[in-house]
Amino acid sequence: MDCQEKLEVPVYTDVDRETFLRDIYPLRRPVVLKRVPLGPCVRAWTVSYLAEKGGDREVKVHVSPEPRMDFLHKNFVYRTLPFDKFIQRAAEAKHSDFFISQNESYYLRSLGEDVRKEPADLSKQFPELAEDFYIPQFFEPEQFFSSVFRISSPGLQLWTHYDVMDNLLAQVTGRKRVVLYSPKDALHLYLTGDKSEVLDIDTPDLQLYPDFVKACRYECVLEPGDLLFIPALWFHNTLALQFGVGVNVFWKHLPPESYDKKDPYGNKDPVAATRALQALERTLGILEELPPDYRDFYARCMVLRIQSRAYIRQNMEAAQENLDTA
Repeated sequence: MDCQEKLEVPVYTDVDRETFLRDIYPLRRPVVLKRVPLGPCVRAWTVSYLAEKGGDREVKVHVSPEPRMDFLHKNFVYRTLPFDKFIQRAAEAKHSDFFISQNESYYLRSLGEDVRKEPADLSKQFPELAEDFYIPQFFEPEQFFSSVFRISSPGLQLWTHYDVMDNLLAQVTGRKRVVLYSPKDALHLYLTGDKSEVLDIDTPDLQLYPDFVKACRYECVLEPGDLLFIPALWFHNTLALQFGVGVNVFWKHLPPESYDKKDPYGNKDPVAATRALQALERTLGILEELPPDYRDFYARCMVLRIQSRAYIRQNMEAAQENLDTA
C-alpha cells in the first residue's frame, strides 16, 4: 500500500537471553530474530513426518472458501479432522476431498484439552512433536502461558488483531509475511474489540476507511527458523506465502492478577482495562440523556481529560491534532 508509511521490522542475529532482555525487550517494539536455536523441528517437520507423529488425533480447524479469513463476519466454518488428514489437506493447493470447495483454505490454532479452561500447550497436545521444538528462554518459566501450534494453507491470511501478552512467533517451516501496527495507531485501524475492520490491508477501501492511511505499517517476511517478537498490544496480520507450520509462545509479562483467570486463549483484555471499558459504556449511556450539542461538548471534554491523564506524553500533541480535526 503506497500511501501508507512503511517500515521494515529490524532484524537481529544470534541473540541470546541476556542480549534480548537488555537491548531488545525494553524497547517494546517488534524484531525478527535469526539463528536462535529452535531444535530439530526446522528440518524435521515435513508433511509426512508431521502426519506420522501427529497421527489420527482429531483437531478442530477453520475451513474457508477463500484464503482471507474474516473473524468479524465469520466467512469460515469449523470442522473436525484427524491430524494426519488435516496436514495433507492444508499442504495441498487443490483438494480431492473437501468440505466446501476444491480451493478451500485450512487453518489450525491448537487448543487445550479442556478448551474452556486450559491454554494450548504443545507438550500436552502434541508431546511427540514438542520434543523437536525448543522454546527460547527469553522469559522466566513461571511466566509461561501457552504454546500454540499454528498451521496454514498456502495463501491463508488472518485478520489484524492484538494480543494482551507478549509472544514469540516461531516460523518453523514455510515463509510468512507479517504486517504490524503500533498500539499508538489504534485510532486509525477501525477496531471492533481486538480486531480491525480493515480486512484488505494491501488495497483497502479508503472511502470506507479513510484514516487507515495514517497508520504506519511495519513489515517483515519470516523464513524457516526465524522468530518474531510481538510485544503485547501490537496489531499483526499474517499471510502464509507457503504452506507453513509455526508455534506461538505467549507469556505473562504483567503481574498475574492483571489477567482474566478464566481466559484459556489469553486474548481477553486485562481485568482493569475491562472494568474501565465497562465504565465507559455506562458513561456514554448517561451522555445520551443530553441534547446532541451538549453531548458533543462533554464528550470532547472527556477526551481531553483522558488524554491528559492516560496518554503517554509524547503522543499528546498528535492526539490533540486528531481531536481538532474531528
